[in-house]
Amino acid sequence: MRIDVVTPFPDIIRGVIDESILKRAQDKGIVTIEFWDLREFTTDKHKTIDDYPYGGGAGMILKPEPIFRAVGKIREENPDTSPRIIFMTPQGEQYSQTEAEALAQEKHLIFICGHYRGVDERVIEALVTDEISIGDYILTGGELAAAVVIDSAVRLIPGVLGDFDSAEGDSFSSGRLDYPHYTRPEVFQGMRVPDVLLSGHHARIEAWRENQALGKTLKRRPDLLEGKGSK
Repeated sequence: MRIDVVTPFPDIIRGVIDESILKRAQDKGIVTIEFWDLREFTTDKHKTIDDYPYGGGAGMILKPEPIFRAVGKIREENPDTSPRIIFMTPQGEQYSQTEAEALAQEKHLIFICGHYRGVDERVIEALVTDEISIGDYILTGGELAAAVVIDSAVRLIPGVLGDFDSAEGDSFSSGRLDYPHYTRPEVFQGMRVPDVLLSGHHARIEAWRENQALGKTLKRRPDLLEGKGSK
């Protein structure tokens, strides 16, 4: 997979992308992630990327020209791909594990990170294929939201996670929350690991985990089970 991130502040997201599992995925050559500084696609000496909104109002709006140039440059360098171009915005479709699984199947993703009051609507009309929101709240910019989406999708690509990091049992992957996990020591501050996990009886352990996951989901996120019976 190739991922390109268009942003006025590449350092905000670079620190997240170049660590841990995402770094390992890049080192393995499974994914290539490039950052494009929006200011490098301006033509004036002040490197202006925003301007006042037509019609008045508070805040500044990202100008369309630098964004169109940046995306054009990416496409020029990757003529054989048909990228999904994603704009991170609280007005977008609510992000979910299902969408993460879909994005993990793509060969090329381009993320446009907004800032200030917003982005010129012509960017959305002419370039963007997906508007995505990670929640009903406002961030300073789209970089952190893009990092969330990139992380959640890349970790699902075959070969990214090792056996100990397997995503198969993650919360939401099975339509419910994850079961509790324990490790050594067996007793910590008077709290014991459940006996069933020490039994070595795999069928009983799996049944316990299934019941724990279902109980946690019913208590915390019953909406995940609506219309799905008890499976």
